[in-house]
Amino acid sequence: MKDQTKKRKKVLFISSLGGHLTQLLQLKPLFDEYDYHIITEKSIITEDLSKQYRMSFLVYGARNYLFRYFFKFSYNIFKSLYYFLREKPDVIVTTGAHTAVPMCYIAKIFGKKVVFIESFAKTSTPTMSGKLVYPIADLFIVQWKEMKKHYPKAVHGGSIY
Repeated sequence: MKDQTKKRKKVLFISSLGGHLTQLLQLKPLFDEYDYHIITEKSIITEDLSKQYRMSFLVYGARNYLFRYFFKFSYNIFKSLYYFLREKPDVIVTTGAHTAVPMCYIAKIFGKKVVFIESFAKTSTPTMSGKLVYPIADLFIVQWKEMKKHYPKAVHGGSIY
């Protein structure tokens, strides 16, 4: 007899704002299958989305101001560790970008699975976050066949739109 109280896997979905978050939200059907939590950058839009989804926030940090970005990114690393320890995920799923990279490395340190979905917008060149996470990803998905030349071990998953 199967155990009816079997715990559902905890999946932490993480991305930065904009198109990365839009792509992440295309995975909404998975939210019903897993105990999920979303982490993204705080904005008016994401605060509104938090009424609909279980979410936590990192500090928004655009890279155009490098000095400020360094401090915001450093802060987000510690905040990511806090969220990781609080949520205790089994798997990290991300569509990038910079916001998600520390969480992927934290997950690997703790022996958890990392799934990275390369951006739909990148049809011929890799993203910086993709290049950083590719070596540690348990599953690396590209949305364009042409991207397999940059990520030979990747799986072509097609568009998530």
